[in-house]
Amino acid sequence: MSAVDFGHLHPAVQYHIVNTLGWKELRPLQEAAIRPLLRGDDALLIAPTAGGKTEAAMLPLLSRMATDNWSGLSVVYVCPLRALLNNLEPRLTDMAGWLGRRVALWHGDVADSVKKRLVANPPDILLTTPESLEAMLISGRVDQSWAFGSLRAAVVDELHAFAGDDRGWHLLGILSRLTRLAGHPVQRIGLSATIGNPDSLLDWLSDDAASPRMVVNPPTDGGPPTEIQLDHPGSLKNAAIVISRLYQGSKRLVFCDSRAQAEQLAVALRGYGVQTWVSHSSLSADTRRQAETAFSTATNCVIVATSTLELGVDIGDLDHVIQIDAPSTVASFLQRLGRTGRRPGSPRNALFLTTRPETLWMAAALLLLWQRGYVESVTPPVLPRHIVAQQLLGLVLQERRLLRAEMFGWLGGLANVPGANDVLTYLIGEGFLADEAGLVSLGPRAEQEFGRRFFRDLTSAFTSDPALTAIWGRDVLGELPALTLTTRPVGGPPVVLLGGRSWVVRHVDWRTRRVYVEPSESAGLTRWNSGGRALSHVLARAHHDVLAGHDPKVGMSRRASGGLAELRAKYNFVEQSEGFHTYLVRQEPDPPTWWTFAGSAANSALASGLPDLADPANTVGGLRLRLRQSVSLGQLRAALDARRAQLVTAEADVDEQAVGALKFSAAIPRELACQTVRRRLTNSAAVVNTVDATMRGSAILQAPDVRGER
Repeated sequence: MSAVDFGHLHPAVQYHIVNTLGWKELRPLQEAAIRPLLRGDDALLIAPTAGGKTEAAMLPLLSRMATDNWSGLSVVYVCPLRALLNNLEPRLTDMAGWLGRRVALWHGDVADSVKKRLVANPPDILLTTPESLEAMLISGRVDQSWAFGSLRAAVVDELHAFAGDDRGWHLLGILSRLTRLAGHPVQRIGLSATIGNPDSLLDWLSDDAASPRMVVNPPTDGGPPTEIQLDHPGSLKNAAIVISRLYQGSKRLVFCDSRAQAEQLAVALRGYGVQTWVSHSSLSADTRRQAETAFSTATNCVIVATSTLELGVDIGDLDHVIQIDAPSTVASFLQRLGRTGRRPGSPRNALFLTTRPETLWMAAALLLLWQRGYVESVTPPVLPRHIVAQQLLGLVLQERRLLRAEMFGWLGGLANVPGANDVLTYLIGEGFLADEAGLVSLGPRAEQEFGRRFFRDLTSAFTSDPALTAIWGRDVLGELPALTLTTRPVGGPPVVLLGGRSWVVRHVDWRTRRVYVEPSESAGLTRWNSGGRALSHVLARAHHDVLAGHDPKVGMSRRASGGLAELRAKYNFVEQSEGFHTYLVRQEPDPPTWWTFAGSAANSALASGLPDLADPANTVGGLRLRLRQSVSLGQLRAALDARRAQLVTAEADVDEQAVGALKFSAAIPRELACQTVRRRLTNSAAVVNTVDATMRGSAILQAPDVRGER
């Protein structure tokens, strides 16, 4: 243990590290974080899963708490998942107890009676979510200035999980409001897995150009060896057979990228006699907790999960991670891979089991990027005007009345979003807010749009599918989507899947949004609206490289090798060579297809910028665009050459109905909402790359039934 860095910690913290935890040394991140955090710097701490990030943040903060005699609520610790908070609470309670300090949970599963006690007597460290913080800020039961007046630091765990969507902007607005309530700077500390742009992400989190900041990402020894296998069983049923026969006697965590797939796989595994549990966001907290606890103590078993178990929830030592099909990012894969290899001498390992040719292609492309050392940058979505509106409404609910001239002073970086003033003007003009001689209060339109259940909808930046609570006897099982319950099948009541088991629906109470179920032996089906996954430009280009003959250097089964060979034969217009190209492919009588390998955002912009060439019935995907029947390669190149400047700035053509994906879109002008969606679906750099690749290519002749032009 470095005596220099370790010696800066408070003596009581030093004592307990050595004698209570029994540590002989700190991990590299934990040592490197001591000085900047003790100085009060904003910081981003980066380490793989299980890299000791929580202790790296909390040991210096506990030292400051003792040295500087912090009192009252001093630290908020924010996580994206309640399960992660529940998991952290015992660990942080023990650490805070070294100094006689208190830790408490505050989220949707915490009883109101407990929250009332916390309001009267706040803890030193509060574990919570952004949504619960928002609820506290707008609650009439909480004296916000008193509760947060002593706040000194905010820790944001799994920062990358927030920053990539509007939930991150929501969190940033809340942190700015907390800082204003505290009346002094509040240190911001982000914890993250490996990302491609740590400096810019820290700048975004810090939100104050004058505050000192530091990315803490010390070099590591590379960790345990990594073993990756790629197999192509070809169906979910075959994947279940592989899982049931492979790694018997071990603990296996299986990731699926949809709730429906997780449920179906769990049923299939139980059919093969495998002890199986399920974890996903539609299951109740008690159901998930029981599954995770049972799995952590078992030995020969499987837990099937969506991304709910990707983020650091402790489910004990794992032997194997299995991925059905593929996640959509390398970062997500690294999170999942990091769940293994925690025991000394055990490797990190993952087995991909793909169920369709398309997902085999996706998995191979993803593994190519991983092999090349690529990790996605985390970029907050542009133009979060709807979040500006939500924060302005939340601020007025919090303060009840405040001067219009002071409102943006509460919002930090959100005040600088282009169009923010237009949003405030719209809120007042449309009656969401009332302005009486410069004093702003809540207007009748806000009550109408968001006032249900004490403005509960205003506390969350994401929109969930309409769902009903599933109840069996006295047990709450989880939530079922309304989509599944609105159609009654012929021959009897619906049978649904939840928690890997079938349930027959006995009664649906739409008024209370409850559905009463009983166990069933029949096959069940639940349809969740999971939405499509946008394909990034980098991952789309990796799809091209797979067809061009590049195999990831991982263990590959004969089925996987054969499946990739079949893909290359099917798309034989792609040259087996280095370099990135696009291809115009004709196969009569179909219209020509322009294989751009550009990604969803670039293809949307290209389709919008070439309306006379793109097929009007085109369904835009990440790999290709369908053109009109008569378009030739020469016409395409001429159009690209003539319209290059317009294409680079072109925005995706968006149906106005798409603004419904922006929560709170009703609280901003329609044109601003549409512009936000268009900008978010645009990738100018990818458009430039695609235009250049098309212009420098040449026509090539392929198989007799396919003519490809590059």
